[in-house]
Amino acid sequence: MAEILFFHLQSRPLEQVLPTILDRALTRGQKVVVQVGGQERMSVLDDHLWTYSDESFLPHVTALEADAPDNPIVLTTQAHNPNAAQVRICADGVRIPDAMQDYERVVLIFDGDDPEALAAAREDWKKARASGHAASYWQQDDAGRWEKKA
Repeated sequence: MAEILFFHLQSRPLEQVLPTILDRALTRGQKVVVQVGGQERMSVLDDHLWTYSDESFLPHVTALEADAPDNPIVLTTQAHNPNAAQVRICADGVRIPDAMQDYERVVLIFDGDDPEALAAAREDWKKARASGHAASYWQQDDAGRWEKKA
C-alpha cells in the first residue's frame, strides 16, 4: 500500500516547497516523477529547480528528454512513470493517480487558497482513505512550517 501525503499550501508557493520534498526523496534513494498541469508550468519548474539555491543541486529532466528513464527526478504533464519512480508528486491541479499502488508514496500538493483545488483535494482524500491507503494531511502554519492535521 502506498503512503499518501496531502500538502496544503498556504504561506509558501510550490516553488519553495518542492525542492525540499524532492531532496528528501533523493536522500532516501527514491526516484521521483512530478506531474503538473501543463507544459508552461513544467518549463517554469524545470528552470526553477536549476536555480533555486546556490548551495544545492537537484538532478532532473523533463519527460520530453531522451534520458528521462535514467534520471532520479522527471517532470511531466502526463500520467506515466517514465523513470520507474517510487514517489509520485501531483501538483498544479493534478489529481492523485488511480494506480496509487504502483508507488511507495504519492504526494498531492495543492493551493489552499483555491476553492477548486481544495474541493479536489477533499475528493482525493476520500478516494485514498476508501482504497485503504495510509493518508496524512499536512498544512502550513503562518511561518511556512508543516503541521500534521490528520
